Amino acid sequence: MEYIAVLAPSVVVGLLFWFAMKSIFNADKRERQAEARAQHEAGLGNSASTDGGPTPAK
Repeated sequence: MEYIAVLAPSVVVGLLFWFAMKSIFNADKRERQAEARAQHEAGLGNSASTDGGPTPAK
């Protein structure tokens, strides 16, 4: 039982670190997906206005 008492704090801290890093990486992945989606939609919006629509006067 002494080994469990010695190793338990390290295991708990390791698991907390793992969960924290996993949540950070998942948040980053979701942010990158949202950014890519927004850029894709912005690109579609720009191309839709130049696909035969009236051009602005210069």
